[in-house]
Amino acid sequence: MRMPVLALFAVAGILAPVVRADEPAIVAQARAYLGPEGALAGIQTLHFTGKYVQTNPDFPNDRTKDTSRTVDIFFEKPWRERIVVRAGGKVLETALDGYDGWQRATDPADPTATRLVLLGAEVTENLRADTWENLYFFRGLTAVGGRVEDDGAATVDGVACDKVAFIHSPSIIYYRYFDQATGRLVVTETAAGVTIRETGEILAGGIRFPGVIITRQKTQGGKEAVSTYSFDKIAVNEALPDSYFSVPLSALSP
Repeated sequence: MRMPVLALFAVAGILAPVVRADEPAIVAQARAYLGPEGALAGIQTLHFTGKYVQTNPDFPNDRTKDTSRTVDIFFEKPWRERIVVRAGGKVLETALDGYDGWQRATDPADPTATRLVLLGAEVTENLRADTWENLYFFRGLTAVGGRVEDDGAATVDGVACDKVAFIHSPSIIYYRYFDQATGRLVVTETAAGVTIRETGEILAGGIRFPGVIITRQKTQGGKEAVSTYSFDKIAVNEALPDSYFSVPLSALSP
């Protein structure tokens, strides 16, 4: 829904953070804030269930103009993602399986209205970055062809932060601002102009996740589009069938 990107965080660790020479020191502190190394490394799949509300940029203060949908978001290592959005009986699925990305719109009331498209390279690369950002907790990007840069100190919301750039490609960059005192993620900005904030908490599998994720982005007309993801449940290491992610080839057949 990059779909906006979804950033997921965890409980404070008991042990001191392990500092690595190949990453900014704040990354180890941020991981320690999220949770024990064993819990972070042990994540194989994630499943978020909740609601997705999008404001109407033309009526930003009129809640009656909001669009509300239910949403399920799945991630599986190393490169699988699936987003299922439901509203008014209609279903929109967006999925990634390695380098294959696809999107399908269905209406149970009208099977002939099903539409399936394969996603282009640009969208697929964004989905791959989103998958990594949600499953690997700030570590290991250089091993998959990206890089991490320390962009120095910055102040956000009155909090002294360290700014770190997670660079997947020249156009796919996540700028994360971590509280220097605790390692807590304060805010994320992307190269595409999206601002992401997390509030609330949900404990699942020994990991503390945000209960709400709010994204903000300017439209082409200069207005602000706001999307809010409110989660009711988060399942950790749930067994997920291959069919959730693989391209439904039967639907592509003539």
